[in-house]
Amino acid sequence: MSRITDRPGMHVSAARTELDGPTGQAPATGESAATAADHEIGVGPHPLPWPSDDRYDPDLLAHGDRRNVVDAYRYWSVDAIVAELDARRHPFHVAIENWTSDLNIGTVVRNANAFNAAGVHIIGRRRWNRRGAMVTDRYLHVTHHDDTTAFVGWARRASLEVIGIDNLPGSIPLERTPLPETCVLLFGQEGPGLSEDARRVASRVCSITMYGSTRSLNAGVASGIAMYAWALRHAHPERVAP
Repeated sequence: MSRITDRPGMHVSAARTELDGPTGQAPATGESAATAADHEIGVGPHPLPWPSDDRYDPDLLAHGDRRNVVDAYRYWSVDAIVAELDARRHPFHVAIENWTSDLNIGTVVRNANAFNAAGVHIIGRRRWNRRGAMVTDRYLHVTHHDDTTAFVGWARRASLEVIGIDNLPGSIPLERTPLPETCVLLFGQEGPGLSEDARRVASRVCSITMYGSTRSLNAGVASGIAMYAWALRHAHPERVAP
């Protein structure tokens, strides 16, 4: 098992990538540029004098901050944001299987960031498509596990109950079962859902009740619903960004 980390010294370029990288489009010109400027994310260079707080990143103060972060973190370094989030992480973790398809893993990671999960765990292949995460993985603790056995070993050492989320026969509707405060919400990969191994290690499997014609939700949507269900019971609205 090993941590997935980012290469050092990349936070400034990452700030620009969060705005420009995922689209891959050429810069706008003329009237389209003016329209884009009206909807530009973030803030420009900080006026002088700069704040002396060491949480602020000099490069961001000088060039502006266009990252996908809430306004309270504008101009903060990545390390400073992570430290502040660590001080108030929620005690639940999120895990997702990654055997053959990494579709929607990025969305699961982004959701975990939104709900300030204690950590994200990728089970199976190490590589996954970060595009959907929109660089939010930089502010999370992402851990890789080679297989289900390694993941379960970690969960047991951490004394965390593993709760599967999937619409399977015999599953318990999420709205009818209270999720524990400390737990791991385990999601299967897109398509087949929870693997047989994952079903065996989960203490229970919870389903999301649906009222239309579709038989399933994708992992990204399901993870957001499950995390919100956890937050309704355990999160404290006053513990948001400063």
